[in-house]
Amino acid sequence: MLMQSQNQVQTKTPAEQEAMRRAGRLAADVLDMISAKVRAGMTTGEIDRICHDYIVDVQLAVPAPLNYKGFPKSICTSVNHVVCHGIPGDKVLKAGDILNIDATVIKDGFHGDASRMFMIGEPSIQARRLCETGFEAMWRGIRTIRPGAHLGDLGHTIQGFVEGHGYSIVREYCGHGIGRVFHEDPQVLHYGEPGTGLVLEAGMTFTVEPMVNAGKRHVKLLGDGWTVVTKDHSLSAQWEHTVLVTPEGFEVLTLGAAERAAA
Repeated sequence: MLMQSQNQVQTKTPAEQEAMRRAGRLAADVLDMISAKVRAGMTTGEIDRICHDYIVDVQLAVPAPLNYKGFPKSICTSVNHVVCHGIPGDKVLKAGDILNIDATVIKDGFHGDASRMFMIGEPSIQARRLCETGFEAMWRGIRTIRPGAHLGDLGHTIQGFVEGHGYSIVREYCGHGIGRVFHEDPQVLHYGEPGTGLVLEAGMTFTVEPMVNAGKRHVKLLGDGWTVVTKDHSLSAQWEHTVLVTPEGFEVLTLGAAERAAA
């Protein structure tokens, strides 16, 4: 289990937490906006262009992935057996595909990071169940968050739920602290043992983003240096929220409009 020192993990001041709320809301708004436009026949490059223009021209914000360590686009688009970090391009979406769109927005120096699964047309029963299991796994992990809890509690909860449904959890990629920096401590593993790992404190902000494979957990990195796929070519699904640890428990900073209305 990865060990991290408490003093390596920043807690955010009330003003910084408010800035994180604004950035998180913008990331959610990007996903809300694009959800009405995603359809069979469009390319992932078109989705990237629409999101880029919305972030820059409407939100007056910055798409964090663009040029981040050389990443060439403004969002990540991961289709079917792509686990994460898919580069938008000429890939044409077709009915039955499942698609993860991962959007990170910088506003006033702070990052908001979220991703969702989109089902193109009518997906297979297997694909739908995989997406639903990944969504529920994320939320079960989030509901463990409170001051005094351990990150191992979160990872154990997600792992147990996913593996109990016959799926597997990717271990090479994980959630992360976030704030003024895109990726900061702590690393948030989606597997683990209860009572181990970092003890959570109010003011911490990090992402919860389990990657769930229909087959085995093993992945490989493609030659572009970014795209991660399942080794066995099985489907993969991922959902992501940015979360703030509060004195009472947690606050999800990247809820979409429908989720905010229902809360």
